[in-house]
Amino acid sequence: MTLRIERSSDRGGTTIRLIGRMQAEHVSEVERQIEESGAKVALDLEEVALVDVQVVRFLGICEARGVDVLNCSPYISDWITRERA
Repeated sequence: MTLRIERSSDRGGTTIRLIGRMQAEHVSEVERQIEESGAKVALDLEEVALVDVQVVRFLGICEARGVDVLNCSPYISDWITRERA
């Protein structure tokens, strides 16, 4: 399964919904989507099935930059926290 990216915007900002398996090869495209989305951006990970360590590090950087990471599975959230430590 590959990664599908859906983007929706409203007055509150932009939500980038990620669906499937996210790997390091997808990071540059997601980063481009974030940059094109304006100031208030959220990544919705509700339907992300699997990630690798480069993605976890990328998500930690996104959070540090003020990007909201929504609906993140507990194992990914814990992994992000451990990578920061």
